[in-house]
Amino acid sequence: MTRKQKRLSVILAGLAFLGAAAGLTFYALGQKASYFYMPTDLATATVQPGQRIRLGGLVEKGTIVRGQGATVAFSVTDKQKSVKVTYTGILPDLFREDQGVITEGAFGPDGVFVADSVLAKHDERYMPKEVADGLKAKGVWQESKSE
Repeated sequence: MTRKQKRLSVILAGLAFLGAAAGLTFYALGQKASYFYMPTDLATATVQPGQRIRLGGLVEKGTIVRGQGATVAFSVTDKQKSVKVTYTGILPDLFREDQGVITEGAFGPDGVFVADSVLAKHDERYMPKEVADGLKAKGVWQESKSE
């Protein structure tokens, strides 16, 4: 094998290694992706039980029910449809009715969304971007003029 052939084989092996590493990285990232849905979007989406997603909208009025321990049940709505959610853990301090929220988790076999994390707004003007965009598209929410 000549010196030129050795150099070419080392370069090709390095490129093959980098290509395999990039492919595995993209595959792993694709498996961890959680898609964002509004309650109305779920009617047309095919979400399997156990598939991780993000569910966003407003906490529906009158639906917060505190259970045993740190378990809380509530509904997330976009003013057209709503989805029942259960969460076990400590809720953010600013979690309340009619406020923007993003929950991350999966649907259980009973059709109830089981959240493992809940994100709520942090001041009177902020709403999570995904929730605000989804509600604006449906004509439910508008930014105030002071923003």
